[in-house]
Amino acid sequence: MNPALMLVALSLVATVAAQSQDHYDMDWVNGYRQGFNFQCPHGEVLVAIRSYFSEKDGADRLWSFECQPTPEGLGEPSDCWWDDINRAGMEWTSTCTRNGLVAGVQSKYFESVLDREWQFFCCYYKRRCPYSCMKTNDIPEYYRDEAELVVPSYGYFIRGAQTTFSGVLRDRQWKYILCRMTDFDCDFENL
Repeated sequence: MNPALMLVALSLVATVAAQSQDHYDMDWVNGYRQGFNFQCPHGEVLVAIRSYFSEKDGADRLWSFECQPTPEGLGEPSDCWWDDINRAGMEWTSTCTRNGLVAGVQSKYFESVLDREWQFFCCYYKRRCPYSCMKTNDIPEYYRDEAELVVPSYGYFIRGAQTTFSGVLRDRQWKYILCRMTDFDCDFENL
């Protein structure tokens, strides 16, 4: 075999082997088939979500989250709570009530359906109102792929998500709801 071709082939094998091990380097909040409860420190909100799927480990995902302090102008959260919960195996749409922002996530794995139930930890910021809201594309783009959301711009916040579950593939796709927040007080709930 041509030595140059052999070098290229070995390089590709090494690259693929390294990529398949990358997911072990993350700070996962759970092990496969384990529940978790993740909350940002007070005054911080979620800004990044990553997950890695494994069919052999219960058709489950490892999860990792990152937080960031909110801008000074937003002030301190005046109240935080666990919002509505979904049932494993079901589709789910959840936006933090009372104009809240997502500051945590908890989840429990159910062996019977090879899926999780989900709940967001939401925080309320002095009657600020969301605006310029949008949904992301499907994350992951295809079921069973690695997934990553990094809030695209400072000043946008995660307010919730819409998720679909494939009973055949035993995995979820997410569309996260991202919004900006007004600089003025409002006394109504804006979805």
